[in-house]
Amino acid sequence: MTTVSSEMGDKAILTEVLEASNLTEAYVDLTAKQLIKEIRHVGDDFSVRYSNLDDRNELGEPSDQISPDQEKTFTVDEAVEALGFGRFQLKLSILTGMAWMADAMEMMLLSLISPALACQWQISSVQQALVTTCVFSGMMLSSTFWGKICDRFGRRKGLTFSTLVACVMGVLSGMSPHFYVLLFFRGLTGFGIGGVPQSVTLYAEFLPTAQRAKCVVLIESFWAIGAVFEALLAYFVMESFGWRALMFLSSLPLGIFAVASFWLPESARFDMASGHPERALETLQAAARMNRVQLPPGRLVSSTKAGSDSRGDIVNLLSPDLRKTTLLLWCIWAITAFSYYGMVLFTTVLFQSHDECHGGLFSNGTALEVCQPLTRSDYFDLLSTTLAEFPGLIITVLIIEWFGRKKTMALEYAIFAVFTFMLYFCLDRFTVTVLIFVARAFISGAFQCAYVYTPEVYPTTLRAVGLGTCSAMARMGAILTPFVAQVASEQSLSLPIGIYGVAAVFGLIASLILPIETKGRQMMDSH
Repeated sequence: MTTVSSEMGDKAILTEVLEASNLTEAYVDLTAKQLIKEIRHVGDDFSVRYSNLDDRNELGEPSDQISPDQEKTFTVDEAVEALGFGRFQLKLSILTGMAWMADAMEMMLLSLISPALACQWQISSVQQALVTTCVFSGMMLSSTFWGKICDRFGRRKGLTFSTLVACVMGVLSGMSPHFYVLLFFRGLTGFGIGGVPQSVTLYAEFLPTAQRAKCVVLIESFWAIGAVFEALLAYFVMESFGWRALMFLSSLPLGIFAVASFWLPESARFDMASGHPERALETLQAAARMNRVQLPPGRLVSSTKAGSDSRGDIVNLLSPDLRKTTLLLWCIWAITAFSYYGMVLFTTVLFQSHDECHGGLFSNGTALEVCQPLTRSDYFDLLSTTLAEFPGLIITVLIIEWFGRKKTMALEYAIFAVFTFMLYFCLDRFTVTVLIFVARAFISGAFQCAYVYTPEVYPTTLRAVGLGTCSAMARMGAILTPFVAQVASEQSLSLPIGIYGVAAVFGLIASLILPIETKGRQMMDSH
């Protein structure tokens, strides 16, 4: 009698629920047990539980009838591998690529405006170097800052705010009434640009292991596109409209990306590490729908302690298992940026020089006049050397999975050193341009290898801050390089050539003694 009464009470409760949904007539003849079974099997992917009504033992169901899929689990790594590379990653490639394109335009701008500033304000070579130094100082100061922001509050938020700051400050730079006001705004522009490398962190965290290296290198092709576009922009804008117009136009892509970043997904790895598995699952499900694939069955789990206080902690980069890797990476990033940006700036110096042996057009010494604006022929040659970014990327894509990250970086450093040292010889302008083309192609490839290796070697909890500190070290190298390329070259053009060649040799050695090869290695969630 008690059992019957209980079952009638259960059915009364369920009937009230069904009446609210206008389903009473369809289920009026079912018992409480049958109603619960119907509700439980409404969908294949979830079950509904009601207090005191969904106990399988009370309903007489054996425990072994629980769905096997409900006992299975999967991680973000497994989900990303199941996603493969599809429309979701293609969309992410375009969005993050826009950030790289905008960054490249701002960096290429540094080698183009110095001669124009020298003509307008009669600034010295040291002051020209300060324009570049201020930008990279801002980037160095902010790289770790944006890395911590991205590790604490999310990759997308950090990217959005950093590019917005860079855009606004870039526009204000073009309105500067005085040289030192320009330096101030260029420093703040650099502060914003310091967050752009975090787009690689976000992008790499959605890439399967087999495609990760190739895709990260290919996303760097947007950098090459940006650098080439900036050279073309200068070719058509500088002589007619001046450097201010070039600064305005160069800042627009940063603003476009800041708006487009609202369509960026947040990193699923970040959401799991920060204790929000429901957000991570929602993002992964959206990606699966876009790629038209199925996620692994079961429940999403994480191997990282949710809400860990170690997220974004710089001290952990120097823990015993990461210390050697971190220190070597800092050296590699500093050397690579020093050499890459040095070659960009030094190319302009060579083309402006009065030394026919190093690409100059005149034969009355090596000294540079205070005001010697670039000609259309100079812009064309700069465009030619900038096109070296593309073969550098292609070669890196072809060999990085064959040789591995470490050996690829070492090989590219070696080739850069050889072609840089060849600039010692007395050569005509065409040969100088070819040597610079090859050297820039391979130092650009080494830079891309560093961008592939660094997110792979650090765990999710330290990935953004790890990349941020490496980026900060790169900026230290970039801060020094204008004083070599633009100032030391006034004494002798051979001096920068020797310095850049020797630096590349040190980069080669550092690459080979890295303790970890990340080829074929899954990204870690914790260390």
